[in-house]
Formats: sequence, structure tokens, C-alpha cells
Amino acid sequence: MENYMEMLGARAKEAAFKVGKLSINEKNKGLYSVAEELCLRKQELIQENEKDMEEAKARGMSLALQDRLRLTEERIEAMAEGLRQVAALADPIGEVSEMKIRPNGLRVGKKRVPLGVIGIIYESRPNVTADAFGLCFKTGNAVILRGGSDAIHSNKAIVQTIKAGLRKEKLPQDSILLVEDTSREVAADMMKLHQYIDVLIPRGGSGLISTVLENSTVPVIETGTGNCHIFVDETADLFMAVDIIENAKTQRLGVCNACESLVIHEKIAEKAIPAIVHRLKNHGVEIRGDERAMALSEEIVAASEEDWGMEYLDLIISVKVVDSIEEAITHINRYNTGHSESIITKDYANALKFQDEIDAAAVYVNASTRFTDGFEFGFGAEIGISTQKLHARGPMGLEALTTTKYIIFGDGQIRK
Repeated sequence: MENYMEMLGARAKEAAFKVGKLSINEKNKGLYSVAEELCLRKQELIQENEKDMEEAKARGMSLALQDRLRLTEERIEAMAEGLRQVAALADPIGEVSEMKIRPNGLRVGKKRVPLGVIGIIYESRPNVTADAFGLCFKTGNAVILRGGSDAIHSNKAIVQTIKAGLRKEKLPQDSILLVEDTSREVAADMMKLHQYIDVLIPRGGSGLISTVLENSTVPVIETGTGNCHIFVDETADLFMAVDIIENAKTQRLGVCNACESLVIHEKIAEKAIPAIVHRLKNHGVEIRGDERAMALSEEIVAASEEDWGMEYLDLIISVKVVDSIEEAITHINRYNTGHSESIITKDYANALKFQDEIDAAAVYVNASTRFTDGFEFGFGAEIGISTQKLHARGPMGLEALTTTKYIIFGDGQIRK
């Protein structure tokens, strides 16, 4: 098993040198070719995805996770459009910044370069396969993908389609490699492949991310689970709050930027909670709250301490009533996962206070947390949403998949 991963690592390393030398035109032609191939093979991709869907249903996978796994014509078109958008973006590779002339005449600058080989371990979502390829290829990186066994048929078909698109343009097909052995032993080997993989990005639930963080000898960018909060401030527009909460919770359940927790100011709670409960109950959402929330609606059941920090990915949400924005901020910073938080308010000072003091990758005012997404932020796609603070934070687009090196020009200088 170790030899298998070393073989993939060596192939990826060789491919990274080739991809890193491609021109912007060559990379863009490859991306457009792959996008076209995805559209041409939609029915084939859906047929392979259906095999994964049948197995998921047989195993009793939750409806939310089934939704993450499912491929439709619309989702495949979105994957292709994401690649086209990535192709249309400016290429960060080769950009030179901060060129300075030292007193000794040396010119010292920084040049943006690829990371090299990027490894991604992810669960359930086959669209990640195309998104990851597009961003890595545009930035001159090779990528090794290890998806979950639940999406293996889908991932194989997508990778074959990507390679076909690259082949048409005579571009290196090893730019993308799929780990087809989905055993835990091979995943463990991948986490130790520091001689070949420059950075490892886990995308999935808290269990997967914790395993990678604890076991990897490859540098890791932590992409987060999402216990995302919405705080309804005392001055909130109630109609706006209800609409935003409905969207953030129910528009799509099995995603990390869905709202999982509500915090309501006590001065608006008497009006807000019944209205929110009514709207969420129309979608079958179970609402778990503290004593003050329960007193305002018979539909709310008691929340446990565990509920405040839970990423449900399901038709469940928690509700806490607070006395002030300070208490709301303290509660959110204690239980959030550093992903996305939102305040609904008409008070400009409170909006700024919330944005200044909340510790998260994305902080919204009067908007749904569902917008934390590379596509929505104009990146074309994303490699993941980083909840850590080093190197990259938030939706990770092209620049997050690059690093810099110093370039120095001289005319014979020696150090004395």
C-alpha cells in the first residue's frame, strides 16, 4: 500500500514540474476543454453517480448527505461553468511584487509560484473533484485526490473525463491523480507522503479533519466544519431575519455554511421566535432552545450543552436568547467553528462591533451565511473554506494555492 501511494506521489511530483511551466494560454485551453468534456459526458457521469446513490440509500445514508453526493445535469453544468470562470480569472503565477533596491544595489523582489503537489482528502461531494482540479491546474499545481468510498464511481468517472479533456489539448494527464484504493490504510499512507505532497487539505466532517490534523506529517490547511450562527439583534427587521434564517438553514442542509445556531436578543425574542419557529416548522426543522426560548414557543424542545457547538447537517437548529450584543458575541465566539457568522440589525454601530469582535473567516451583516463560497465570492470555485489563520482563511481561491519565492538581481555583489 505504501508503494502504491509512493508511485502516485512520484507521478504527481513529475507532473507538477510540467504543469508549473505551462503558459496561461495552455492552462486556459485545458480548463475549457475539460469543461466541454464534462458537458458532453453528462449522462455517463450521472449513470456512474447513480451507482453511488444506490449504495448510499442501501447503507441508510442521511438525506442531507445523499444530497451532497448526488449529481444532476444542473450540477454538472455548474461544475463546467466553474472551470470556465477559473479560466477567465487572472493568473497569479509569475506575479512579481515588492521589488526593492538595497543600498548595495541588489534588487530584491517576491514572485508568486505554485505550491507543487496538493493532496486533498474529502467526503461525499463529487463536485469537489472538478473544482479542485480547476484551481490546482490554473495555479500550476498537480493534485492527488482521495475521495470517500461512497463517491468512488462518481469520482472515477469525473477524473477520466478531466483526463480526456487534457488529452485533447496534449496536456499532462497526471495533473490530476485519483487514489482509487479507498481503504484507511492508504489514506494513512497519504498523510505521511511529505516527500511528495507539499500541502494536504481535508474536506469533510469533524472526524475526518481531526484524523488528518492528528496524523499527517504533511503540512495541513484545516477546512472547517461549520457551526454557523445568526444573531437577531434588537433592531432587526423581523421579515428580513425570518427570510435569511429560512434560507441559511433550509436552502441546503448538508453544507458547512448552513446556519446551525440562532442567537436572539431578548428585546425582540417575543416577536421573533414565534415567527422563526413557524417558518422553520414548515420545513420540518426541529428547534432546540434554552428555557427562555422554550417559554416563547411550545414547538421548541430543550437544548443540551452539546447542542450549542453542534454542526447538525440536518433539519435541526439551536436557539439561545441573550440580553445584549456582548453576550451574543461571547456565546458565538465560544461555540463557533471559525467559519461564518451573521448579524441581522439596523444598528450600524452594532454591525461594526459584531464584525470587529467575532472570530470567524466570514462575518456578515444582514445576509445569509450560505454565501461563504468560492463561486459566490467570485473565485470561480474553491478548494475549501479554511477556518485556520495561517496561510489562508475563508474560501480558498487561486492565490491560496500559491506561495512566493524571493528573486534577487545583482551585478557582481559579494557580501563583506
